[in-house]
Amino acid sequence: MIVVAGEALIDLVPQGAGVLVELRPARGGGPYNTAVALGRLGSPTSFCSRVSYDVYGEALLAGLREAGVDVAAVQRGPEPTTLALASIGTDGSARYSFYVEGSADRLFVTPDRLPEGTRAVSFGTCSLVLEPGASAYEKLLHTTAAQGVFTALDPNIRPGLIPDADAYRARFHSWLPSVSLLKLSEEDARWLGGTPRLWLDSGPAAVVVTHGGEGLTVHTRVGGRHSVPGEKTDVVDTIGAGDTVNAALLHGLAARDALSDAAVAALGAEDWAGLLRFAARAAAITCSRAGAQPPYAAEVGEPPSLAPEVREG
Repeated sequence: MIVVAGEALIDLVPQGAGVLVELRPARGGGPYNTAVALGRLGSPTSFCSRVSYDVYGEALLAGLREAGVDVAAVQRGPEPTTLALASIGTDGSARYSFYVEGSADRLFVTPDRLPEGTRAVSFGTCSLVLEPGASAYEKLLHTTAAQGVFTALDPNIRPGLIPDADAYRARFHSWLPSVSLLKLSEEDARWLGGTPRLWLDSGPAAVVVTHGGEGLTVHTRVGGRHSVPGEKTDVVDTIGAGDTVNAALLHGLAARDALSDAAVAALGAEDWAGLLRFAARAAAITCSRAGAQPPYAAEVGEPPSLAPEVREG
């Protein structure tokens, strides 16, 4: 079981150019998209969050169930669902304005336990910024790591939600000793102001950096650096692309029983190349259609096999 912990929200996506255009509500949020992508790829997945009782909250839960994601760990509340107003650039890139005051997902509390059989937990995005829920997710991250569970972090920086950039950067560094796999975009990396080497020295077994359509690069604790190009596609928008990469990496590792720091550290250049190509292919499919619509297993194929020594490690 892979648990995804974080927010679920509604993206309001403009249907055309200009300011006063029709907005289409779409299910979203970085962790939510990651959970849906994992479910569609076939990984046993559970979502851990707090979701509103309103109509949007019901739609969010329905989307998780449709993807085969377990929702038993979802907390509920009467507060409204968070809204994210998207703006789509000419290159398909998305920017967001958030409506978060008094929303349900901000009131998440740390659960007493995770679902039976949890092997990995993924964290990220708004849920690690907005209090009081951010502190509850942070506690879950540290507790989970202390129990030896594989942890993944995708900070997915939203500068408009971060009132004190320096305080957030310091907090980010405090998470790294509890992180097994750090995945972030090159834009996130520039904003954070650090380097993969610096982050690796603080804890993660590997750091994966995405470069948009140019591909992905992994930096490993033992000094390896491996890159693959992006998959060519006709980009409609990039909503959910990074979340799909996150899910594909976790799915690929889980499919070959490599969800541990030791197994990740044992991955060689060929292993990483196959895993990164799989993630790039999945992200390209997401970019080829409107909104966060990650691929199903039949669309992206099986993740690559790993070397025997990795499977044994």
